[in-house]
Amino acid sequence: MTTNAVPQPAAVEQQARALLDARRFEEAEAMLRPHLASGTGPLVLWKQLAAAIRPQGKIRETCAIQEMLVAHAPGDFATRFDWSETLLLLGEFERGWREYRYRYSLAHTAQIERKVQRPRWSGQPIPGKTLLIHDEQGYGDTFQFMRLVSRAKAKSGARVVLEINAETLPLAQRMDGYDDIVARGSLPPAFDFHCEMMSLPMAMGLTLDDLPGTMPYLSADSQRVAKWRQRLDVLPRPLVALVWAGRPTHFNDANRSLTLAQLAPLAQPGVTFLSIQKGPAAAQAGEPPAGMSFLSLSDEIADFEDTAAILSTADLLISVDSSPVHLAGALGRPAWVMLPTVPDWRWLLERTDTPWYPTVRLFRQKSRGQWGDVMEAMAGTLAHLKT
Repeated sequence: MTTNAVPQPAAVEQQARALLDARRFEEAEAMLRPHLASGTGPLVLWKQLAAAIRPQGKIRETCAIQEMLVAHAPGDFATRFDWSETLLLLGEFERGWREYRYRYSLAHTAQIERKVQRPRWSGQPIPGKTLLIHDEQGYGDTFQFMRLVSRAKAKSGARVVLEINAETLPLAQRMDGYDDIVARGSLPPAFDFHCEMMSLPMAMGLTLDDLPGTMPYLSADSQRVAKWRQRLDVLPRPLVALVWAGRPTHFNDANRSLTLAQLAPLAQPGVTFLSIQKGPAAAQAGEPPAGMSFLSLSDEIADFEDTAAILSTADLLISVDSSPVHLAGALGRPAWVMLPTVPDWRWLLERTDTPWYPTVRLFRQKSRGQWGDVMEAMAGTLAHLKT
């Protein structure tokens, strides 16, 4: 007589990992749940269950599991960071920002943490001192959180030195809220305290009610705007800038990027589409969708100053979750964002607007991986925009 042996946790973990790697999340959930039905079980299986249900949009349950995991293993910094992003996605900023500080405690991020031999500013008044605020992570993050520099100066009472990447330095130079500015990689003046740009929300206790703050907080260069206006004003309006793919090395790129061909339903008479796509996906502009009045500007864009000037001239940006969205929002320009069912934390859940940017509108997938409904909704709204 034979009996059905209960799979050992290691075997279950291995099978679940294979399903998660294949993005077969429903199957992974179905396999894991019986082993956790009693409410107990190996933490690794609970972590896998959270990884299986989060992409399905079961965010509150994911949050509860992650909170339990952190309580049982507070030294598991990867889980703490995952929990922070879930909390922020739910709009629970107080706990979310606190846990977000673990972003540099991971194996793949520890090497990029800025080692600073000065105390980190935690939001207290420091009149007479110098505070160094330095950017981090991607361009979109920098555009989004540059808004907090002036607020940090007001709260700290300090002399503020802003250190920022060279690519966004010209835009930052036209922004208020600091006393000195230097490019990342150069030696900053002497300072007493420092704070990463994305640690400012925790330091100042940023809440949803504090958003969006003073808008817009960035501006385009007037000479570049004049150049692009001369270049584009001969085209039929509305002028709609397009970005259909993000950075291919981004961990979540497969979930957020499209192909240009998938934007074919947007084509309609009287609308001129402008490609401002950069990176490998820009090559797709050589074969635009049939019936789409299309002009690629990608090769003419030298830097973010050009992008800002184009966005200030065009009537609308339609984009996946990418840095031009944050630049458009910071400039106070209209933008529509195409979002997957479970987006990056900063876009929150369900709402069609965003507290970060009053001029940005969100179009969300109704089913995971399916962009058809998004295209249909945007095409209908775009038709009204023409009238």
